[in-house]
Amino acid sequence: MSRQAPTLEDVAREAGVSRATVSRVVNGVRNVDPAIQDLVRRAIERTGYAPNQAARQLVTRRTTTVALVVSGAGDASETERNAFATRVFADPFFGRIVGGVVGHLRPRSMHPVLMFAETPEARQEVVAYLRQGGADGALVVSTHPDDPLPALLAGARLPAVLFARPGRPVPLSYVDLAHRDGGRLAAEHLLERGCRRMATVTGPLAVAASQERLAGFRDALARHGHPCVPVAEGGFTVDSGMAAMTSLLAEHPGLDGVFAANDLMAQGVIQVLRDHGRRVPGDVAVIGFDDSSVAVTCRPRLTTVRQPVEEMAATMARLLDEHIKGERAEPTSMIFDPELVVRDSA
Repeated sequence: MSRQAPTLEDVAREAGVSRATVSRVVNGVRNVDPAIQDLVRRAIERTGYAPNQAARQLVTRRTTTVALVVSGAGDASETERNAFATRVFADPFFGRIVGGVVGHLRPRSMHPVLMFAETPEARQEVVAYLRQGGADGALVVSTHPDDPLPALLAGARLPAVLFARPGRPVPLSYVDLAHRDGGRLAAEHLLERGCRRMATVTGPLAVAASQERLAGFRDALARHGHPCVPVAEGGFTVDSGMAAMTSLLAEHPGLDGVFAANDLMAQGVIQVLRDHGRRVPGDVAVIGFDDSSVAVTCRPRLTTVRQPVEEMAATMARLLDEHIKGERAEPTSMIFDPELVVRDSA
């Protein structure tokens, strides 16, 4: 016959405490003496007790699951939805967000459920999933400034935290970067290197972060007597960086410095410069943005503006946990500072 699974009573006997005390420790009730908590946890390890998650959810009203939602806008076809998911998984930026979220959740026995919300139907599914208790709250990464999901979540009074300031004001917490300062850091470094004919490859200009990085770059150059900066718009991909740089070189062949608004586009910029016989950084200095894995695999290694994505994502998860537990009632914002990381390309 198989051995019966250990119970709360078994743990209580092993620890020498009451069943109610064990239950409070297992369910994360906060008013338990730390020494008692340690005693109970050691007893749990010795007995091999595993909580019944369904019963635990009835007590705590929590699933210990959060939805990690990648959201867009519009009404995509099935082909476009598949392409959307492929782009997300191929982007090192999203991998860093997942790493930061999991790094915060795992020690707390919490788990993310990945959801995509790039159509009206998918967004309603996310809201319904949360309302029905499928997850305790949502961590939302929006890819479009007109994304309606944040407003839907706020209107339904569901716990949610956003990665990046929403395009329209909504009463939800968010984390973001001082993007304008990042553009300024890039401009100042190119000037310090002696660059005098500089250009920039922006991200999609409908995105607030792209606008801010461009504004910071332009403002810093204007303060140093460079009133006109050539601009080409990209799409945060290698191919779009290549296309933008090809256009810039055709119109401004004498460029000696380029700021690309993410590392993938900077990689594309370097490829085009190499194809045109330009040395990096000897002829043209190149700076990226993000400090992703691309920055160290690129040749030459990429000088870039670091965005502490993992820390930002962990903070996003922490804020959501506080909202879920009722420890934080009002929405808040957490703005992180960028940092220039100097390598070989500039």
